Amino acid sequence: MKQVKQLQETPEISETLEAKETRENLSTNSQENGRERRYFWWIFGWFLGLKFWLAAAFPFTGDEAFFYQWGVFPDWGYYDHPPMVGWMLAGLRLISDHPLALRLVTVFLWHLIALGLVDLLFRYLPQEKKSQAYGVGVLFLALPFTWALNLVTTDTPLILFIFTSAYCFIRSQFSVRWMLWSLGTGIFLGLALLSKYFAGFLAVAYVAASCRTQLTRKQAVLQVVVIAVSASPFFLINLAYNATHCWNNVMFNLVNRHEGSQTSLATVFLYLSMLLYLVTPWVAWHFWRQRLKNLSWGLVALFVVPFVLFLCFSVRKTIGLHWVLGFMPFVFLAYGLQASAAQIKRDLRWTLILSVPHFLALVALIALPASVWSGTRLHADVVFHRETGKVVAQLKKSLPENAVLAAFSYTPAALLAFHAGHYVPVLGVGKYHARQDDILVDFRVFDGRAVRVFDRRPIALEKIQNWFESVRVGQFVVDEVTFYFVDGFGFKYENFRAEVLQKIFDQYYQLPSWLPSLECQFTQRYGFFDGN
Repeated sequence: MKQVKQLQETPEISETLEAKETRENLSTNSQENGRERRYFWWIFGWFLGLKFWLAAAFPFTGDEAFFYQWGVFPDWGYYDHPPMVGWMLAGLRLISDHPLALRLVTVFLWHLIALGLVDLLFRYLPQEKKSQAYGVGVLFLALPFTWALNLVTTDTPLILFIFTSAYCFIRSQFSVRWMLWSLGTGIFLGLALLSKYFAGFLAVAYVAASCRTQLTRKQAVLQVVVIAVSASPFFLINLAYNATHCWNNVMFNLVNRHEGSQTSLATVFLYLSMLLYLVTPWVAWHFWRQRLKNLSWGLVALFVVPFVLFLCFSVRKTIGLHWVLGFMPFVFLAYGLQASAAQIKRDLRWTLILSVPHFLALVALIALPASVWSGTRLHADVVFHRETGKVVAQLKKSLPENAVLAAFSYTPAALLAFHAGHYVPVLGVGKYHARQDDILVDFRVFDGRAVRVFDRRPIALEKIQNWFESVRVGQFVVDEVTFYFVDGFGFKYENFRAEVLQKIFDQYYQLPSWLPSLECQFTQRYGFFDGN
């Protein structure tokens, strides 16, 4: 009887031990989560402080100054890109024109994405691995591109809305409210499309992901329809703008910027090397070993599809580092779902080591005296970007009465405009990009006036003397760097139209027949019809 009683009590004892072990595991996991959470928030705050300092101290760049003018003159679109960054800067200008204020969204951008990554990992990792979500968040914040890049560009809102759209898409795969999340996916995709055309790669990724998704086939098809319909109003805004503005940014992104491109294996190698740098060799090695096993195709498609598309483009085009940044968070989301705690800690150490030379380079550019760069090609760049205010002051000295301040290219023109407080046009044909002058400037009103044209190199008078009745050269020195200008008196608009504006029309305003233009201000303003 005693033996029978013992056998009857054994299951109860076993259940008690299992319950106790479960409670202990939960307690251990809770303590681990708490420790990792505190460490994450400490790193979060440290890197955020670093980004604030970098954003406040790093000189405003030419691209930033150029996009700043989009905020000064907000519109439904711009020559180079859709309007989102202009709208964003118009709002930030209400705070201040200081570079820190204008870069605020960029300062917070990657930190907000890091929070989104941690949230997704915490939702989808098994209970015993949830604390690793914070480790991946720390590693992500330590990547050089997430803390070192604080410049405000068209990529700032693009990256933000690509991530928020994809966040909604991932949530839709595992939620009974998948329709509501799909609606959010489309709305944020539309906002990304109003930021830059590369958002279209994300749309392609959604279509590819729908081929093998957590939803049923009927739900997946309906999801694609919902995403397309909810994104279309934002796309139509850009379409309407282009149809009434010479198809400017369509021509720029699909035609003009690709002319002269040639097949090259060197650009493919450059693209793959850049991808390895951004992902980091140690994370890339992890994927090489794991082969993306046990990962949802709905997640993998978010970065594999765009990267393959960029690879195809790289055969004939140099792929910029900033082009792929919007899809990088999904790489580290996939990494976080596969990696072990030990691997994350090891990879974090290597990432911090990689960050050190980037930090030292930025400190050198910000803090070292300009004279340190004397004798190098960087010297003139450092002085011009740091001391643009002094350059503007020198240019305004003895400025001819009623004269227009101009430059020969968009970077100096944009920086001079930012520091001068008024628009500075580009005098000349310029290049295929940064052609906002075609929209904002009317060269007819300069007829007969004086124009002071700035350049960072000696100016060949034969280049411009036919545009004026008379010209004279000048120069000045700022921090041991010589800058140059030409004063042109009596601007000859008709000569300028024949030599410059006609060339601009021939190069950049020959629309293909499949683009029906409702209105084109540039051609109407200067009377270019039927090729005349």
